Amino acid sequence: MKRWGGLLMLVLLGLVSAPVARARIKTRKENNRIERAALIINAIMQAPDKGIPQDFLNRAVCVGVIPSAKKLAFGIGGTYGRGVLVCRQGGNGAWGAPSMIMVSGGSWGLQIGGEASDVVFIVMSPEAAEKVMGTNLKLGVDVSAAAGPVGRLAEASTNAHFNAGILTYSRSRGLFAGMSLSGAALKADQNANLKLYGRNFTPHDILIPGKVKSPASAKALDGVLGKYSPHGGKPFSQKAEGSKQKAEKR
Repeated sequence: MKRWGGLLMLVLLGLVSAPVARARIKTRKENNRIERAALIINAIMQAPDKGIPQDFLNRAVCVGVIPSAKKLAFGIGGTYGRGVLVCRQGGNGAWGAPSMIMVSGGSWGLQIGGEASDVVFIVMSPEAAEKVMGTNLKLGVDVSAAAGPVGRLAEASTNAHFNAGILTYSRSRGLFAGMSLSGAALKADQNANLKLYGRNFTPHDILIPGKVKSPASAKALDGVLGKYSPHGGKPFSQKAEGSKQKAEKR
């Protein structure tokens, strides 16, 4: 009798754990993308003389990371990759839930061959963040974008950097530098968001504070951003939500 009871218990445990295991497998790529983004930001900011200037990171409203973006070209360059976007939540400058994103296209100048690079971009204003939350935008067209300055000395950079809506960077083979993604399309990765959250949330739903619970895999990314920039940046949430409501009424 005890033997049959034990077997029944194992069967029941299997039935309960199977959906959990399938869910973990289903979101493995998305969770891995978020965890890699945390490692990239940490590696960049551990070298302050070669990383994102602290003043610019403190001004950032959102931060996006595209791990191992592919540069594919023969003559005229381009890029493609999938990554993650996180934004500040509320007035305390804390970082919130991640929204999955994709980047494609864009001119990289003359080049031959292909190379994988980590792409990082920082969104410098609430207005630019509102546009980034949309389903699709073109950098340099829908929102101003510029190659980001690097290192401590770059904090006293030109007004062009301060006026840009988005500053973009690339890291390849340990080297980190500002780069241009002008003309690249940045859009929400809705399929990845569906897998990650189990519901068809929009970027607005995910990035507006209090609407969506951040997954456990985002803890490291929020932690590393909180470590290097715990305060600063203007939270866009209230302005973005107001703009969304006005658009829905029209």
